Amino acid sequence: MSLTPSIGGTCGPHFFYAEMGELISNSGDEHFAATMLQLVGKWVPIHLVDLSEWTLDELRDRVLGIKLLGSAGVKKDLSVPQTLHALNDHPLLRQMLHMQDPLLIQMNAKANSAHPRGTSHQCNLVSRQGNRRCVISFYRPPTQQGFSLAELSFLKRLSDTLLPLMERHAQSLRQAPRAETEPAHTLLEQSQLKREFYKRLSLSDITLSAREQEVCLGLLTGGTVPQIAEKLSVKNSSIETYLKRAAAKLGVSGRHGLAKWMVGA
Repeated sequence: MSLTPSIGGTCGPHFFYAEMGELISNSGDEHFAATMLQLVGKWVPIHLVDLSEWTLDELRDRVLGIKLLGSAGVKKDLSVPQTLHALNDHPLLRQMLHMQDPLLIQMNAKANSAHPRGTSHQCNLVSRQGNRRCVISFYRPPTQQGFSLAELSFLKRLSDTLLPLMERHAQSLRQAPRAETEPAHTLLEQSQLKREFYKRLSLSDITLSAREQEVCLGLLTGGTVPQIAEKLSVKNSSIETYLKRAAAKLGVSGRHGLAKWMVGA
């Protein structure tokens, strides 16, 4: 199923933007997978998420390596190592080798599967960057029903935000120093996000008021409307007003649109 951009505005009126902001700010962090699981799990029941980066040899149609970049949820007896063995007969490989557009690949549970997680129902979101594939895999126990068409449709719409964030997460992990304390890492991520926000604002030649900038940054770094309102000593309704004004100037629709604008989706 090809994932050509089809999302016109938001994923729905009840989209929890604070968690999307937290997901953005956790890019490159060990909590990224858990935040994604919490966000998606509010609409689609899933028991586990794996984030992986595949490196392919497209000329020889084979896998050079598969690296797990994060995992969260109820693993039970489905544990996998941090670095997976190259599996040239993996069922995902055939569809990912010469892909151009992002994909959604559904796989139903198989009782005697020889592949990692193959005994669970799964929905895989895949994007391409050269010979790399970023893969977000959502799993459901074989004792439950597989993913419905409505759930797959929802994940398809959400993928054009999740996949760019996954690519950013993978890039951050490749570039980040290995020895880093958690508080310093969190502060670094927030600082980088702020720099990227102002850079994108400058390139867009758009002027936001100081308050509009504070509200946008507050939401992008995971703050809630009440938290930002308390910090700025204003009412919750004022925060919503600042957001609406900023969204109008940026040409986006609401909170989800701001997140998509930030990651360039």
